[in-house]
Amino acid sequence: MRIKKYLLLVILSSVLLIQFNMIAQASGISEESVNFLTKTGQAMAEVAEAVKPAIVNVSTTRTQKITENPFAPYLDDPMFRKFFGDRFENQKIPKERKTASLGSGVIVSSDGYILTNNHVVKDADEITVLLSDKKEFKGKVIGSDPKTDIAVVKIETKDLPHIAWGDSDKLKVGEIVLAIGNPFGLNQTVTMGIVSAVERVNMGIADYVDFIQTDAAINPGNSGGALVNAKGELVGLNTAIFSTSGGYQGIGFAIPSSMANMVMESLITKGKVIRGWLGVSIQPITPELASQFNLKSEEGSLVADVIEGGPAEKAGIMRGDVIIEFNGEKVSDPHGLRNAVAKTPPGEVVKIKVFREGEAKTLTLTIAELATEAPRKEGAVVNNALRGIMVQNITPEIRKQLSLPEKIRGVVISDIADGSPAETKLIPGDVIIEINKKATGSIADYEKIATQVKPEENVLLLVFRKGANRWETINGESPAGKE
Repeated sequence: MRIKKYLLLVILSSVLLIQFNMIAQASGISEESVNFLTKTGQAMAEVAEAVKPAIVNVSTTRTQKITENPFAPYLDDPMFRKFFGDRFENQKIPKERKTASLGSGVIVSSDGYILTNNHVVKDADEITVLLSDKKEFKGKVIGSDPKTDIAVVKIETKDLPHIAWGDSDKLKVGEIVLAIGNPFGLNQTVTMGIVSAVERVNMGIADYVDFIQTDAAINPGNSGGALVNAKGELVGLNTAIFSTSGGYQGIGFAIPSSMANMVMESLITKGKVIRGWLGVSIQPITPELASQFNLKSEEGSLVADVIEGGPAEKAGIMRGDVIIEFNGEKVSDPHGLRNAVAKTPPGEVVKIKVFREGEAKTLTLTIAELATEAPRKEGAVVNNALRGIMVQNITPEIRKQLSLPEKIRGVVISDIADGSPAETKLIPGDVIIEINKKATGSIADYEKIATQVKPEENVLLLVFRKGANRWETINGESPAGKE
């Protein structure tokens, strides 16, 4: 009886296969093409099925401080201005607003380490991680690196499905890749494309990343998701898109897995990312500069300045040198040199070849550690009109980010505590140039002047904001028990 049923199934399968082939041939599609596409589709489905459990939804909530002027609708009314002038112009009421956002993440270890973008979890009050099996966990940021837009989140659980690491350095243009994430909150979305380009630089997204470009559809919410190869290995962390509409236009960017892995390991083991430092300011070589410096090509990095006491100065590198080789590797442009130096462990001895006045010279130096940016700092003032103002020195990165002119010297406000007397007068990003007509060129200057202010004293500040200087007065606090 069983043999008869088996023979019947074989005969039925043969008939169906013949009919399928007849239909395919009738439509002009060869059996070889059908088989090839069927196998390709099946392969992609297997890759997606294997990887999807390691992709998570990362949702965050943030508290934003805003100030509103209740008279704002009337300030442009001529009649209102006629009777009240500008007395209500600065009547701002501080408020807090909760905002929520969605992103993606990739589980990279069975004990709950998740890789995502820094911009996905930045300033988050709460992080919720939703797994593929619909389980939810509270996430904790272990470390983040704004310079590469990478963050590591941890959830407390075990035996999680996780993704295998791939070698992004071996990616080739044209290679098939899948992008998996949660665009627009649509969990576990898979899109397919190819590697459109590698080593994309100067994208204005992150400082130390040579991005992978792909045409796999990436949309808002995909940030922090996985870019995987045909083996189901993680080769990139989806980070950004190029778009004029805010949606997919065929150009997406991912952080290479080699970079993501290195940053993640450093954040977990050391709590920060350690980078090498050369101690020079460099710039690209334009045709005009090449002519002025008698250079045969525009390749290399022109030294614009040498930091006093840095490794470059100690090795004899001079302003006007063109760095053409770093540790045996050709230097094509400043970005390549910057990344090569950053990846070099502090303390390592390297050889640098420079072109100076028509001759090539090889110099030896010891790489130092790149200092981290000065942390947000609240001055020693706790009992006067400047209470609650957090400031930091102006670094080159901050100057570039805020588009500050070179002549502006001061301290930049990084945050203002709730209840600060300055809460309605100042905003993060303001540069305090003077306190009571005394220059504040650094945090040390700021603290020295600010600590001399009496609790009840009104303070006059010269502030740079949005391209212009402005004066602001912060009222002191009345002595205790008095009005």
